[in-house]
Amino acid sequence: MTIAIGDVAPDFELKDQSGSKVSLSSFKGKKNVVLVFIPFSFTGTCTGELCAIRDDISAFENENVQVLAVSCDSMHTQKIFAAQEGYTFPVLADFWPHGAAAKAYGIFNEDIGCALRGTFIIDKAGIVRWSVVQGLGDARNNGDYKTAIAAL
Repeated sequence: MTIAIGDVAPDFELKDQSGSKVSLSSFKGKKNVVLVFIPFSFTGTCTGELCAIRDDISAFENENVQVLAVSCDSMHTQKIFAAQEGYTFPVLADFWPHGAAAKAYGIFNEDIGCALRGTFIIDKAGIVRWSVVQGLGDARNNGDYKTAIAAL
């Protein structure tokens, strides 16, 4: 079941593109988090969504808000993907146990082994305040994120 608005966000600890461990709980009490699950690195829609965030980063990330992108690709893949695209936010590897974070949020597609397009905005207390889950080929509307972030 997909995590709902008002639920406590499941914690996770994943490696970013540099191999550093990043946990959701490390932001508790410090920053709101925009948690963006993508199905696969290097695919057209996924790259386009993250590049749109990159190109308008001040609308998504500031002293009170942190963007975290997640896919089930390996840390090595995330390193090349982030470097190639110029992402300054963490790109996390939900690689092993495969899809554990996506499963915790209820958005893992068992048939093809990847996350659905799920975004969760989590407040400083660790509560999900906004979310959207789209199908594999359906891009999200970044304007919706901006509205939700502004309401925090």
